[in-house]
Amino acid sequence: MFPAIETQIEALRALFSSCQDPLARYEKIIEMGQKAPPMSSEHKLLAQLVPGCQSKMYLYSALKDNKIYFEAESDALISQGLAALLIQVYNEQPAEAILKHRPTFLQELHITESLSPTRTNGLASLHLMMQRAALAFLSAN
Repeated sequence: MFPAIETQIEALRALFSSCQDPLARYEKIIEMGQKAPPMSSEHKLLAQLVPGCQSKMYLYSALKDNKIYFEAESDALISQGLAALLIQVYNEQPAEAILKHRPTFLQELHITESLSPTRTNGLASLHLMMQRAALAFLSAN
C-alpha cells in the first residue's frame, strides 16, 4: 500500500538479517544511533520532548511538499538508534502513510524482544508522537 515505506523496511530486513540474537540486534541499534545525524539545536524545545521515554529524547517534525520530515536526538545511544529505525521508515512520507502504516516490522525484526519494557514504551511513545505530528499536518491542510 505504501511502496516507499516497504522499500525502507526491506532495507532494515537486510541490515538486521545477520543479527541472530538479541545482543547482536541491540548492538546494531546502537550502531544506528551512532550514525544518526545530530538534531539542530534550535529544534530541541520542551514541546519536542518525547513523553514516556526512559532517556531524554526530542522529536522534531516539519512538512515540506506534502511530506513529513523528522529529526530526533536522544542522550542515550539505544534510544537514538530506535529513533533512527523509525525515521528511516517514516521520514519523507505523506501524513496518510504515517497514520495508516503500523510499525509491525519492529516485531518481525525482533526489535521489541531485545528491549526492556521501558524502552519498548518509549519506542511506542515516539511512534505515537510521529502519528500526532502527521495528524496535525493533515488537519492543517
